[in-house]
Amino acid sequence: MKPMIRAAALRGFVALVDDRGGDGSALLRRHGIEPSELDSADAVIDAGVKSVVLEEAAAELRCPDLGLHLAGRQDASVLGPLAVAIENSLTLREAVECASRFMFVYSPALGVTVEPDPEGDPDVVALVYSSTQRDVARSAQAMDLGLGLMHRVIWVMLGGSYELVSVHLPHPALIDVSTYADFFNAPVAFDKQRAALRVPAALTTAPFSGGNQVVRDIAIDYLARHFNEPEPSAASRVETVIAGSLGSTPPRIAVVSRLLLVHPRTLQRQLADEGTSFEAILDDVRRRTAHRLITSTDLPFAQVTSMVGLAEQSALTRASRRWFGRPPRQLRQEPVALG
Repeated sequence: MKPMIRAAALRGFVALVDDRGGDGSALLRRHGIEPSELDSADAVIDAGVKSVVLEEAAAELRCPDLGLHLAGRQDASVLGPLAVAIENSLTLREAVECASRFMFVYSPALGVTVEPDPEGDPDVVALVYSSTQRDVARSAQAMDLGLGLMHRVIWVMLGGSYELVSVHLPHPALIDVSTYADFFNAPVAFDKQRAALRVPAALTTAPFSGGNQVVRDIAIDYLARHFNEPEPSAASRVETVIAGSLGSTPPRIAVVSRLLLVHPRTLQRQLADEGTSFEAILDDVRRRTAHRLITSTDLPFAQVTSMVGLAEQSALTRASRRWFGRPPRQLRQEPVALG
């Protein structure tokens, strides 16, 4: 089944397109979406179709920053019942943790997490916006809209301008860089691994204005009672198996698919639909495991090599240079943050 998203994700789209000389309603109907669904509390649409609609509108209107414009017209209300829990969180970290836990209520294709700074600053964390759905992950407009909305929600909840260090986007600049900088009120870097807002770590404990613990608890209880978390994605199931068997079982898709009771070709297709591959997941698990073993233990590098499922220590050295920009010995002496 294709990942869905609340139709409210496109709220404001019709007016935006119409204001720029297009026909927003016609564009939506072309893809099987009734404009009235955008104002519905319950309507859902295909997450991939939403991305296609955004890309087509941006191309037809010659508006490369359409995603940012739409983000500027939205607020947390597009998240549906999840908005109540987020807006009544007491701190930014609470809000992100709540979004991470219940984002599936808005769309199971999306995720929000707090992670170490990808640039290695120990005083900075990254608020990462991601998608497991290939069409969404590859859509610059969808990523701009998602990260732009997250920025606006934080802006409002912190009562205005906040200490945004910089922004990472996983695509090239679609328009003059100053347009992005003006929107985020911070420097923006492009062609990065993931979409993220880099903020001071201390900001995550800053109190939100208007947060109410009682209302938040009621909202979380409502979400937990009325919404069933979807089945784990193929990617998360593969990651779990690889992480649990790395170093003891050959990291091959045939082995993993047998453990998951699925045909290898079916598993490959499922991973492709989620915008990833077996090789990418394996590489990421190896990267995180190697980083932990190199920086937090004194294990010989030959043993680390075996524990991450590589055949030779020279392969670990090459991988470490690719992952971290330095060989294992230097990484152990000067550990970098895992991005």
